[in-house]
Amino acid sequence: MRKRSSALAALSAVAMLAVPVAAPAAAAPAGASPVAAAPQARGTAALSFRGMNLRIPSAWKVRRYADTVRVITGACADPEYFYGDCKGFWLVGPKTLGYWGYTGKTQYIPTLAQPSCPFGGLTPVVFADRAGSKGLRQAGRGHTARYTAWRDYCEPQGSSGRKVRFTQREWFLPTSKILVADLWDHKELSGLLKNATWS
Repeated sequence: MRKRSSALAALSAVAMLAVPVAAPAAAAPAGASPVAAAPQARGTAALSFRGMNLRIPSAWKVRRYADTVRVITGACADPEYFYGDCKGFWLVGPKTLGYWGYTGKTQYIPTLAQPSCPFGGLTPVVFADRAGSKGLRQAGRGHTARYTAWRDYCEPQGSSGRKVRFTQREWFLPTSKILVADLWDHKELSGLLKNATWS
């Protein structure tokens, strides 16, 4: 695990040069600008991603970056980074998955640098070597996702620091080439995915 963390940290400088970072909302390029989900009746909104259609609370915000969508569900200080201080989850398409070499066998980590704790602070994240749980989950009629839960933690910082444990949940649809990643344990997300429709 330590070897992996060191390798990730060593490659971070290269990552900054090689990987484009999404620009803030005001300066986002065409085709990658943040977009709000279309409001619907009864406090919900329609969110479509690669043919998968979800009904999400209208209070949630949707930001699109190429073939990745970040759904912001609560307080958000920095929506640009995967492990930013921002409550939400991600929908990731095949171009981004291919770039990071994601196949569903290992945890999705879209960075070469060591991410800091998603729940505040600058402590590094220690990623699980093995999945905590896995199985198949329905993602709308006729669609099945490979579900995996990864039990990670933030390392304590200093003598007064404490270990913050969290679970990164992933639903991967290999045929549709969609990954849903959630590390905030959204209770309603499983139901939203189960009731997805497809077009």
